[in-house]
Amino acid sequence: MKRTSIILALALVIALLTGCAGTPVVYYSDCTCPTGAHTETPVETTAPVETINPVESTPVAEGAVKTGVAIVASALESKSAGDADGEAKYDVSVVAVTVDDNGVITDCIIDSIGTSVLFDVNGAIVSDLTAEIPTKNELGDAYNMKLYGNAVAEWYEQAAALASFACGKTVEELRAGAVDETGHAVDADLATTATIYLGGYVSAIENAVFNAQHLGAQAGDELKLAISSSVDGSKNADAENEGLCELYTTAVALTMKDGVITSAQIDAVQGKVNFDVTGTITGGTDGIFATKNMLGEQYGMKAWGGAIAEWNEQAASFAAYITGKTAADVAGIAVDETTKPTDADLLTSVTIKIGEFQALIAKACN
Repeated sequence: MKRTSIILALALVIALLTGCAGTPVVYYSDCTCPTGAHTETPVETTAPVETINPVESTPVAEGAVKTGVAIVASALESKSAGDADGEAKYDVSVVAVTVDDNGVITDCIIDSIGTSVLFDVNGAIVSDLTAEIPTKNELGDAYNMKLYGNAVAEWYEQAAALASFACGKTVEELRAGAVDETGHAVDADLATTATIYLGGYVSAIENAVFNAQHLGAQAGDELKLAISSSVDGSKNADAENEGLCELYTTAVALTMKDGVITSAQIDAVQGKVNFDVTGTITGGTDGIFATKNMLGEQYGMKAWGGAIAEWNEQAASFAAYITGKTAADVAGIAVDETTKPTDADLLTSVTIKIGEFQALIAKACN
């Protein structure tokens, strides 16, 4: 990638994180569930965010399509502790796409995570940090939009309707035909199923398309998306240190044919919200969290840890390494007790822990 492209990408990340004019962040609350448990707050940005990926694309063959993934995460609706516990409230949209060389989306999967970490007025976390965090697609009917919000369809059905609508369209055609100025479905057929606010998911699709690269996929390959999330890195506040709520989400977009991985793209985000010993939020709630691919060298693994390559470079190298392999092959990659690879070929470019990557591949292929 050219140096100027990297500089522009980093400048865009900074603009997003600082709320710079011209890249506004818009969020909405549409769910009227009495419990408030299903507030939809997808983040919308006016421009896609570039994924910095140094691995050269594979030679483009006839019928080749690009593979892309996007994670758009925020904690805009978080609140400090007071009469009630404080809350780091996360909203994460994840999209996987395949795209042809004309910019037409050939396949699309949309998923989302909505979760919170609670803390009290003494700066102590009160949430169960070991609890499983399922995605909305994984929750399925148990998300209960129809039961509590009188929705016409569950979230996963509405997301699938938008994903299906996106297929066969360019980003420009999608933006022009999917939603109105309020971010709700304007297409009559789409509106019969998708009644939630869609604007943020359209933006996430745009980001995934922008991130898409030729990585080996061919038209007709099956697209898959797998996501894992945890909050176990969260910490209480004390007299010396601020408290931390951290949602760590990793996503992999795969394409497969006849049980063999034909392409893969991986990204991750650490959504950090800080608070003090009085339960007052001190940072992390005013913009979009930069993913590790977005951060690139700014993640600092080489500068601060002496790593052989940055996280985004190592994730891209791992994705290239597993292309052409089956799920069983990936599961069989040799690792040590910390899940760092011990395979000599892989170690030349990947020294980070790969256990989560292996688990995601198994999940996607299940």
